[in-house]
Amino acid sequence: MSVDVAVLVGSLRKESFTRKLANAMIELAKPALRLEIIEIGRLPFYNQDEDEGQPPAGWTDFRQAVRAMDAVLFVTPEYNRSVPAVLKNAIDVGSRPYGASVWDGKPAAVVSASPGAMGGFGANHHLRQSLVFLNMPTLQQPEAYIGHVAALLDASGGIANEGTRNFLTTFLLKFGSWIEANRPHGA
Repeated sequence: MSVDVAVLVGSLRKESFTRKLANAMIELAKPALRLEIIEIGRLPFYNQDEDEGQPPAGWTDFRQAVRAMDAVLFVTPEYNRSVPAVLKNAIDVGSRPYGASVWDGKPAAVVSASPGAMGGFGANHHLRQSLVFLNMPTLQQPEAYIGHVAALLDASGGIANEGTRNFLTTFLLKFGSWIEANRPHGA
């Protein structure tokens, strides 16, 4: 059975460690999971007034793309002990209009990364608070806090550290099992 996973990257920087990590995970996941980055950087900020009637095309396209997926993998850096505004905006856009959330019931996992030692611990846990409210069953173990991420990537953006590669491979296998166990019936 094929599993399509939306990957939301919480960093907009072209050479971001987070995007490199997400791309490396896409390669590690094949063929068990089909991970696809859904871009969030050009989404207009959510404003309920604009969602009444004819919402912006970017919102509609984003909602349709996420709705078509079986699960969501959030890969995020930490900004000020929380998630970046661009990721929070994508979550808000997908959760509206009320009663039509694209997130409802979708299995999820969170990977946070940081050049520092804590690996985005604050962002990881802050994001999980939103996912509980959005009714997204979220993989609990293994937790993924990737500290010192810059030292773990090679020049081409691949995983240079064997231990990290093994950990992320295990993480993705567990996520695949989590998706199968938590997908809504008929999905």
